[in-house]
Amino acid sequence: MTLDEALSECPVVAIVRGITPDEILDHAGALLQAGVLGVEVPLNSPDPIESVRRLAEAFGDRMAIGAGTVLTAERVDAVAAVGGRIIVSPNTSGEVIRRAVELKLDPAPGFATASEAFMAIEAGARHLKLFPAVTYGPAHVKQLKAVLPPEAVVWAVGGVGPASMAEWWSAGVRAFGLGGELYRPGQSVAETDEKAQRVVAAARALR
Repeated sequence: MTLDEALSECPVVAIVRGITPDEILDHAGALLQAGVLGVEVPLNSPDPIESVRRLAEAFGDRMAIGAGTVLTAERVDAVAAVGGRIIVSPNTSGEVIRRAVELKLDPAPGFATASEAFMAIEAGARHLKLFPAVTYGPAHVKQLKAVLPPEAVVWAVGGVGPASMAEWWSAGVRAFGLGGELYRPGQSVAETDEKAQRVVAAARALR
C-alpha cells in the first residue's frame, strides 16, 4: 500500500519507537484492525530493519510501511531492501530525499521553516513533517500553507494527540505522526488496540 492510499483512509502514521521484531506483528495487527494503516519503525529501535522486513512481508499490501529517524542515503537503501516504502526523517536532508525519490519511495522529511520546506520540495518531497509540531503550533502551519504548493501534504508530529487533531486539521495539516499516543515500549497489544481506536475515532471526526 502506498502512503497516499493509507492516509486517504486514515491520516495517521503510528511511530512505534522502541518496538522489537518479535513484538511488531502483533501490535501492527492491532493498529490495522483499528484502522491505522501507516506504520513507521524508528531506526533507533532494536533491530529496526528486521522489524520493517517482517512488517512489509506480513502487511505490505494492506499498510504503508517504513522507517523513521532516517538520516543517511545508506539507511534509505537498507529500508528499501526489505520492502519499506516510507522514509521519515527529523530533518531536511536533500541526500535522503533524493535517494528515496530515486528508489520510488515516499520521503517525509522534517521541517520547521519555509526555507526548509522549500528545500525539501525542491529535492522531491511532497510530504512535509512539521517537527516538533508542539513547538510551533497550528498558526505556524496556517501561515506556511499560504505559500506552499497545494500538493504539499503537511504532517504534524511531536506533541500531537486526539484532543488537538481538529485544531491542526483546521490549520491545514493533513497527516499526523503519533508516537506515545499509540505505542510505548512494553505496553500490551490490548493497550495498542485501545489507543488506536481512540485515535481513529478522532481522525474520522475530522472529515
